[in-house]
Amino acid sequence: MASPMKVLVAGIGGMGASHALGYTKIPGFTVAGFVVAKNVDRAKKLAADLKLSIPIYTDYYKAMAEVKPDVVSINTLADTHAPYSIHAMRQGCHIFMEKPIAKTVAEAEEVARVAKETGRKLVIGYILRVHPAWTKFIELARTLGKPLIMRMNLNQQSFGHEWEVHKSFIANMPPLVDCGVHYVDVMCQMTRSKPKIVQGMAARVSDEIGPNEENYGALQVVFEDKSVGWYEVGWGPMMSKSAFFVKDVIGPKGCVSIDKDISGVDPSDVSKHTTVDSIIVHSSAMDGKGMPAQKDQVVRITDEPDHNELCKREQEYLYHAITENIDLTDHLADAVNSLKICFAAVDSYRSGRAIHL
Repeated sequence: MASPMKVLVAGIGGMGASHALGYTKIPGFTVAGFVVAKNVDRAKKLAADLKLSIPIYTDYYKAMAEVKPDVVSINTLADTHAPYSIHAMRQGCHIFMEKPIAKTVAEAEEVARVAKETGRKLVIGYILRVHPAWTKFIELARTLGKPLIMRMNLNQQSFGHEWEVHKSFIANMPPLVDCGVHYVDVMCQMTRSKPKIVQGMAARVSDEIGPNEENYGALQVVFEDKSVGWYEVGWGPMMSKSAFFVKDVIGPKGCVSIDKDISGVDPSDVSKHTTVDSIIVHSSAMDGKGMPAQKDQVVRITDEPDHNELCKREQEYLYHAITENIDLTDHLADAVNSLKICFAAVDSYRSGRAIHL
């Protein structure tokens, strides 16, 4: 049996810690080191909790040189994604990287080019791709005919520590990009059509963020097949709880909606962002009297993995991609395209014009 692949985990915030846990549960991986920006004590505690005796670094490049990993897990802020991943791939490492793939479209294209050039496997952390309910949602949306009308949002009312985290995210990347790439990626999977026109809008509704930063944004995208998508995101203590969860797709043959009881749900609880109670399938077919020909179908979700389990499944996919030589060309193209759409929305609201792709 081959030896487990050594994993260097860079960044152990909420996502990085969950991914580190996932590696410890997969026999094909072994965690060989942590890289943190500052919080060494937190890293030591996580290592102890996971029963790991590993080095902890604050210098990524030193860690790379000393650990000599087979796999690098990049869970740091977006401005490090391109340099960290490119360096690691050129050292022969496979990569798991939290979304987005890079901080700019040009960097994203370079990351994808280096992955192709080096032949290394690069999996981007689109967590919805490993969620059974979301893959079913996409499958059902594809049965509705064309064009599709796709409506999605994820507003997060946040306070205290969560608001501090959101402010650090906002300083690094507009929310419309940071969170939007997930749901734009879902739209791209539903339509399998190229984006054509993007419009965006945004608002700064907090004095606690920079003068050129926004904590609310929305985009509209038109695809070549005439499908249209809408996405909205807002972060902060001022956001409405009632406007926190819409996931709905309409087509000529009917609509598919994620049904979720949001009463009592804390919108800042990341573990609840992917949960699905059921999917409602509505048919537009009518009887001879012009009334609905059939009742709505309710698809119950029996496999509802929690956040840590989803992170583990992402790492299992990475393992299979490496060991089974899975072609990730489309995976990387989708990651670049979703980033292009979200940045086009930012360009749109800052320039005051629609962006033609």
